[in-house]
Amino acid sequence: MTAEPPAQDKEKAFRSGFSRRRILLPILIGLLAAGWLLLRDLRAPRFEPAPDGHGGFTWSDANGNGIVDPSDPADFSSTADGSGDFRRLIARDALTSVEWTWYSTGWLLLALLFTAFRDLGYIVRIRILTSKQLGWRSSFNAVMLWEFACNLAPSVVGGTAFAAFILQREGIALGRSTAIVLVTAMLDELFYIITVPLVFAFVGMAALFPPHLDEAFGGLNMMVVFWIGYAVIVAMTMAVWYAVFFRPRAIKHWTLKLFQWKPLRRWRQDIAATGHDLVLASADLKERPVSYWAKGFAATVWGWASRFLVVNCLAAAFFPVSDHMLLYARQLVMWVILLISPTPGASGFAELAFAGFFKDLLPALGLIGAVALVWRLLTYYLYVVIGVIILPRWLRRTAKPSA
Repeated sequence: MTAEPPAQDKEKAFRSGFSRRRILLPILIGLLAAGWLLLRDLRAPRFEPAPDGHGGFTWSDANGNGIVDPSDPADFSSTADGSGDFRRLIARDALTSVEWTWYSTGWLLLALLFTAFRDLGYIVRIRILTSKQLGWRSSFNAVMLWEFACNLAPSVVGGTAFAAFILQREGIALGRSTAIVLVTAMLDELFYIITVPLVFAFVGMAALFPPHLDEAFGGLNMMVVFWIGYAVIVAMTMAVWYAVFFRPRAIKHWTLKLFQWKPLRRWRQDIAATGHDLVLASADLKERPVSYWAKGFAATVWGWASRFLVVNCLAAAFFPVSDHMLLYARQLVMWVILLISPTPGASGFAELAFAGFFKDLLPALGLIGAVALVWRLLTYYLYVVIGVIILPRWLRRTAKPSA
């Protein structure tokens, strides 16, 4: 049996994951991306119908797609006599006429409420999965630090490497903490696997993957990219489920065999420890009743549904939303794309992806960059700030006294 790394080594690795550079770098990347979006929006022209027929521009459909694109200057031609069904606006001029109403304030407050609901759902879930071994304060700390870790790690890696350590520091045994991390991941993926076909059935592929979406991502066929990503998520979830509930020892054995190969040998010790954790987790999870899974999944639906509704509320705060279901469905597509981001917490990439995915659904002139920034404030920067505040106190509180 492979010995576990010393507690001091685990804490050292944990602390190094939250260095000042690791915290400041993604913040800087995200702010630069949001700033670029805002600047681009303020400078970009947009064409809107001229009720009096004297807008000075006509739609020429230069690209021949039969679709009026208000943000594409090539789609419109100026007229010599000042006639025309469209007028040209610059965002900086149009923003002066924007009025913030109580209706807007109500939607913004609702976005804050769903942000809180999301966190409460995750806190309730961690209480359920630990059989209430963690109190409300410890559950809050665990969830916030888990989010903090996810926001500072590349999306392709995630923050789960730190999650088991966080739970162990809160007094959860090694095998149990590993089991909880695996259950959390499986429930998250199960929610996504089930929700995608249910929501997509009400939307339709044409609206979900319009031509401009491919253009926004350098000509990539986003429908193909999405379904490949979805298939990978399904396959990985099934593989983890099989490994945990049916053949944990066999998976450990064959994985160790694979990592005897010279190019992979340097990671063999880590893989051995992971395999040991998998066996312990399997023994723990097989004993859980159906009610354990049902309650955990209900809390997962609560947290994730609230998470995606934040964007709907923010959009409605800035302008009328004609199709909330389509807006919700586009987020499901965007989530897969964000998973492959190489930047910490998808910083920078998320802001640009937001503009690409919702360009046609958020028509207010010059505001998509602002909406993306507010969205990231609630779903990213908020957890970075909370993590920076609670991490030092949490480390002191959970430190084991020296022998």
